[in-house]
Amino acid sequence: MSPAATTAMGAEVLDHLQAQIVSARRLLECILRQGAAVRAREVDGVLAAMTEIQAEMGARSRMEHERAALLHRAGAALGLNPAGVTLEAITQLMAPAEAELARARSAELRGLLAEIAREHGVNRALMRQELAFLDHLTRLIGAEPQTGYRPPAPAGSGPAAARPSSSPHRVLNVQA
Repeated sequence: MSPAATTAMGAEVLDHLQAQIVSARRLLECILRQGAAVRAREVDGVLAAMTEIQAEMGARSRMEHERAALLHRAGAALGLNPAGVTLEAITQLMAPAEAELARARSAELRGLLAEIAREHGVNRALMRQELAFLDHLTRLIGAEPQTGYRPPAPAGSGPAAARPSSSPHRVLNVQA
């Protein structure tokens, strides 16, 4: 393989990895903002971050198409099926310095993606928790029954006996 072809493949891989890193950093920033907004219960902030996340995911989708094309070209140059092309295989088409930089960028990208997955998981759990609390509050306000386990009504009591006589919220039910 000629040095010019190696340099072209190296530059293309390095540019692609750098674009992926920049995008992953933007995505992480959006997810961190979303988490802060969820914790602060700022609905507008959560929605704004969600919009930013969707836009960044669209950009990442386009990068995934570029990555597939890059793997296809590398696979053709290496005589491999594109699905079997790894970074280590691609480094055979690169100059040694480019290959080292590609490995470093790939490691950085993997770290960013792991952090994104972790923070996204935290955000999802926080949002689920907030929605469960909101569901609980709306049920209390609307005097709707809870959807979970309820003890059975006493034997011989009909629907009227199960209904509270005054307030749906009782702390103590005592008679003198």
